[in-house]
Amino acid sequence: MIDRTPTMGDVPALRDAPARSAKSGLNLRFIDWIWNIRGSVPLAPGQSSDEAFSRLDPLFDQPGTTYERTGDALSFAKKDQAAQDKMSIFDVGVLQVEQSADGPVLRYRMASRALLFCFLAPFLFLAFGQLIVAVGMMTAPATEAAEKDKKDEKKEVVRKLNPIDEFLGAPAPEKPKKDDKSEKKDDKHSPTAAYVFAALFAALYVVGRLLEDRLIKNVFRRSLQTP
Repeated sequence: MIDRTPTMGDVPALRDAPARSAKSGLNLRFIDWIWNIRGSVPLAPGQSSDEAFSRLDPLFDQPGTTYERTGDALSFAKKDQAAQDKMSIFDVGVLQVEQSADGPVLRYRMASRALLFCFLAPFLFLAFGQLIVAVGMMTAPATEAAEKDKKDEKKEVVRKLNPIDEFLGAPAPEKPKKDDKSEKKDDKHSPTAAYVFAALFAALYVVGRLLEDRLIKNVFRRSLQTP
């Protein structure tokens, strides 16, 4: 069943890109690869758009997915997609059947908020790490002064035995034990955790961007070859 869905004219990410590009003088094609995946899959000789989209129909007949056919193009949008959805990482997209010199081909462009988040997350955590370092540098003098005063308060003078106690064999007074806690580093202002999360999300983005590109192409190829 085909539901009413936002088409290219309804989806801001797909509709307004040319206008924004013209106004800003920047071709979004150079940056929208961050969250968009483009590609193409050749169709069998003589395969029509109706036949191609019929074979792809099971991919869009999923909970949370709406789509609409317009001639040789199909636009879709997903909301609250299920994890078992083979296209769950994508939120909106357009597929188009075109005729090339080598025969019919399916071209697609799909956007993913998950990829965009994984791309931006490392910068956010790096900013947190730098903020933690800056706060630590600002509070370091006050902390060192407080720790010095604390050590001075706890410092004890080692008493010497008087001659009589020493003659009677009394044990010498023990030296004050060092406070191990004071020697431990203050990890409250350590940016290590922020840097670890930044590296983790950066790795997720690189792996996801490369892997999803290949996976979706294989999914389309297998679906189009299904008799």
